[in-house]
Amino acid sequence: MHTPTISGNLLLLPHNAGIAIIDTATIVRIQAISNYSKLFFSDNKTLVVAKVLKWFEGKLDSHDFLRIHRTHLVNKHFIHQYTHGGSIQLRNGEYLEISKRRKALFLQSL
Repeated sequence: MHTPTISGNLLLLPHNAGIAIIDTATIVRIQAISNYSKLFFSDNKTLVVAKVLKWFEGKLDSHDFLRIHRTHLVNKHFIHQYTHGGSIQLRNGEYLEISKRRKALFLQSL
């Protein structure tokens, strides 16, 4: 099978039905689930792939994606607000907790 690669804003990812060609600008967040990752898109669709979150962290532009927790990588273009309690609200209404360890780096990256 082809190796997943990234070209410009496109990410090629093998999954159970073939190879998905993904525009990284449409990824809202990526959630780690053991040795898999679940991608959440702006059109409310999801995709599960056999890649760990660390792989995505290395491939995606660090200026657009922020690691906020050991289980979440978020596209900062979809962040609606930061709450003083240490969580963020995404444009789709979801709330995600920022780990205490990553809070300072998160605020610096915004």
